Amino acid sequence: MKIRTIGPLAATIVRTSAVIALGMTATAAWSSSHREAPGIAMNPSVDATDLYMFRSYETGRAAYVTILANYIPFQDPQGGPNFYMFNPNALYEIHIDNTGAGSEAMTFQFRFTNKSSATALTVGGKAVKIPLIAAGPISGAAPATLGVNETYTLNIVRGDRRTGTSASVVNAAGGAAPTVFTKPVDNIGDKTFGGPTGYATYANQYIYDVTIPGCSTPGRVFVGQRKEPFYIAVGRIFDLFNMNPLGPEVGGNNNDLEGKNVSTLALELPIACLTAGTDPVIGAWTTASLRQGTLLSNAPATGLNKVSLQGGAWTQVSRLGNPLVNEVVIGLDDKDKFNSSKPKNDGTNFADYVTNPTLPALIQTLFPAAVAPTNFPRTDLLTVFLKGIKGLNQPTTVAVPAEMMRLNTSIAAVAIGAQNALGVAGGDNAGYPNGRRPGDDVVDLSIRVAMGALCVLTGATDTLQVGCKPSDAPAGALPFTDGVRKTSVNYGATFPYLTTPLPGQLNPPAAAGTTYP
Repeated sequence: MKIRTIGPLAATIVRTSAVIALGMTATAAWSSSHREAPGIAMNPSVDATDLYMFRSYETGRAAYVTILANYIPFQDPQGGPNFYMFNPNALYEIHIDNTGAGSEAMTFQFRFTNKSSATALTVGGKAVKIPLIAAGPISGAAPATLGVNETYTLNIVRGDRRTGTSASVVNAAGGAAPTVFTKPVDNIGDKTFGGPTGYATYANQYIYDVTIPGCSTPGRVFVGQRKEPFYIAVGRIFDLFNMNPLGPEVGGNNNDLEGKNVSTLALELPIACLTAGTDPVIGAWTTASLRQGTLLSNAPATGLNKVSLQGGAWTQVSRLGNPLVNEVVIGLDDKDKFNSSKPKNDGTNFADYVTNPTLPALIQTLFPAAVAPTNFPRTDLLTVFLKGIKGLNQPTTVAVPAEMMRLNTSIAAVAIGAQNALGVAGGDNAGYPNGRRPGDDVVDLSIRVAMGALCVLTGATDTLQVGCKPSDAPAGALPFTDGVRKTSVNYGATFPYLTTPLPGQLNPPAAAGTTYP
């Protein structure tokens, strides 16, 4: 087991059996957030599904952090004729806390616009607009056969997201409109893009080098559709854990998201631009907001969307830091409240859901042998949930306990193929819960911590300072699993790391001999 030195945490893992150590990587963040609250389920265009944050492991990019914020869940590849666009009436944001204050020190803001080219065919002497996004094969930049152009702007705000200082992130290559970036259209299908590799070639044109105000080193941005990276037996989990929780960790169940796509906001940012002072730990979360008021109009649309009047302040409707907090931690009546809340208020608004969690009790009800932890309040979960793990990813100062993803940027990245899907528990400190990479198995590890793995791991002298002991967790050493696992090699080795989205014609399955990553 390979462990880099991180103080008492490393010493504890080294002398702990591999089975027990599997619980180390969870942070009370349970798995992926898809349709996690009643309100947001009705507006999927602003529904955040997953957040990833990790030291870049592409060759030559060691000085960077990659942040991936995924939106618009459960995309069927055959989603025509409109496919999946970001909402032009929404504000999508990625927030960074580098002081431990529980609030943003900087925010990256994305705004979208779409415009139809009104492509028409002459039929019986009349020009009639076609019903498809593409009028023919697509290749190259700004193809004439593409009937809709989706663009976006990217701003950085330092300080409060609404009252801070805002500046435009610009295309380092310049050009006529350096502040406007293009999003590639979704993967309509192989005929449209000339074969299985055609879409990758097309979409890669829209990875931009960008100049970030206040940063001496350029970064990169990509926005576009990707193959859904998250893996989970979601159907069985939400069917009252209809599975064998102690069965095989690999191949025990199907990945219910294998045939889906998702829309990604991808940033690669210089570490030196993200950290403050000498503390290498940063926190991050993503949100989406809509205007307080919308008035529909019967006037003709100017683009692809019906004209509406937007007014009032931005109102946050989606929030995601650590995965699946809202689905299986927050109570049903407070899910939309969580989506509209700020991390700095978590200790006041949602602490009971962490100190007295319902998930372990539900698991015990369904599987009586899986005895839930008995230590209340659950200080083990409260510590890792709102502060980070001391010696790993806890900031030097935690002024306000707050739920967000945390990354220690001083821990070097691990190359693709060498990463351990069990993250810190597998001797790979560059993985979950020190940030999160696409291949990290957060589901298995999170269930184990919910059942008390940290109480077992911390030992009788509470080495991890989580406030419990092994006798508090009768099932804390059991290797709970959903039976689904991937590894880093299932993803890309270069930015934006997530793989080419599945093509629209991939239903029914592709013909024999045709494969997709």
